Amino acid sequence: MRTEVETKKKNENGVVTVEPKPSKGVSSWLVDLVEKTLVWMMHDKSKPLHFLSGNYAPVEETPPCADLPVRGVLPQCLNGEFVRVGPNPKFVPIAGCHWFDGDGMIHGMRIKDGKATYVSRYVKTSRLKQEEYFGGAKFMKVGDLKGMFGLFMVHMQLIRAKLKVLDMSFGYGRGNTALVYHQGKLLALQEEDKPYVVKVLEDGDLQTLGLLDYDKRLKHAFTAHPKVDPFTDEMFTFGYSDEPPYVTYRVIDKAGVMSDPVPISIPAPVMMHDFAITENYAVFMDLPMHFRPKDMVKGKSLFTFDNTVKARFGVLPRYAKTDKEIRWFELPNCFIFHNANAWEEGEEVVLITCRLHNLDFDHINGEIKDKLEDFNDELYEMRFNMKTGEASQKQLSVSAVEFPRINENCTGRKQRYVYSMILDGIAKNKGIIKFDLHSEPEKDKEKLEEGGNIMGIFDLGTGRYGSEAVFVPRQPGGTGEEDDGYLIFFVHDENTGKSEVNVIDAKTMSSEPVAVVELPNRVPYGLHAFFVNEEQLSNQI
Repeated sequence: MRTEVETKKKNENGVVTVEPKPSKGVSSWLVDLVEKTLVWMMHDKSKPLHFLSGNYAPVEETPPCADLPVRGVLPQCLNGEFVRVGPNPKFVPIAGCHWFDGDGMIHGMRIKDGKATYVSRYVKTSRLKQEEYFGGAKFMKVGDLKGMFGLFMVHMQLIRAKLKVLDMSFGYGRGNTALVYHQGKLLALQEEDKPYVVKVLEDGDLQTLGLLDYDKRLKHAFTAHPKVDPFTDEMFTFGYSDEPPYVTYRVIDKAGVMSDPVPISIPAPVMMHDFAITENYAVFMDLPMHFRPKDMVKGKSLFTFDNTVKARFGVLPRYAKTDKEIRWFELPNCFIFHNANAWEEGEEVVLITCRLHNLDFDHINGEIKDKLEDFNDELYEMRFNMKTGEASQKQLSVSAVEFPRINENCTGRKQRYVYSMILDGIAKNKGIIKFDLHSEPEKDKEKLEEGGNIMGIFDLGTGRYGSEAVFVPRQPGGTGEEDDGYLIFFVHDENTGKSEVNVIDAKTMSSEPVAVVELPNRVPYGLHAFFVNEEQLSNQI
């Protein structure tokens, strides 16, 4: 039986209060001394920390700032809160810095009856709370996980945990990657941790309530890209690990109850950032971005892409109790960060995705160039025939497109339109492109331009870059035409140093925004965005 103290740590809505217990003292001081010595001896300080400069540089929190200047008119369907999360390190790193290393900060815009309020708040993770306690960076960084130095930094964290300098009982994730809403809860996600519950307050402010462990049923990591079925209100998710089982699949019903774990058997640990669902299946991606710590002694990163093996896709009945029914399909070597959608068509499962031909993990490390070079990221259609076992793929665009979004009322069902960001840098998107999946791509194209299956391009202009755009339907519940709605996204102008929120017409892709909201502060480049509508706000726990 749980004690009264233990009971108080979880409120009536199943949210775990995060109260880590790190410790200062001689042990902490000695580990710090060893770490500083290693950094002095082994870390190359000449390498620039790319993701701590320019508009990647972190910003302070901003309390709600109301009545912002609006050019144009904010449509009524945008009543709600537009949120986007991204890395925003609170403390200067000891050594290196990868883009994924920053603490999660949510930038939010509360829209109500044509008026806008801006706010930015950290996701109050266990990791952040402990570093605030110490007043500096203590956890290992992805940017350090390369070569012998990386192995030493891994052991620094293991030693801190062993000596209870750091408290790992609440995890060590950053909450910096994506956001989703399910069962009255807005969740901040990062794939090496459990979800954090964030509440949107009446004035638009953001409050971290704690961790979600589904009544202690969640024992593993939780993907940053779960899928909510708009027809059943179930959420489908998975976690990957460096220890068997390397992948674990879960279903969460509309009441928020998590099913028993379904281990997915794959040969070796890999990075599996995303997956997909259809009406009857879940689609997993066993792609050759391998977790190989032993390769670090050879000077390589913790994750190594193997371009000599094929990509594997597993299709599992989505209510399966084991992975015995999974069907595996092979396609040419590739890596995938993000899928747009999947559905069933006769005997085939169709996957729409952004496919990378090859991925060097250093492309997204601190030593990269600002501009993309030899980064082939293209929209693809993949088909898996459940009857014959055959797989095929079809290229739908040239490079480079990423962060694909759809009208999410179509999740898991056949749809027509995909909206993607046009990449100029790893985190710098120079425009938004609209694809029509019912049209054929024009052949022999060398650049992205209107025509064929490209219905429109919204160009942000020279020196202006946007974050992921979210589609908001004009009519709620999928009652209108699929593309009848708006795209909303953050924009930063490097010419002026100012940031704003843009709203454009998703049907026409007109070059003239429907509305532009001027922001009081700079908003750094970030990751994924989400729109919480008025009904969802009123149904929060």
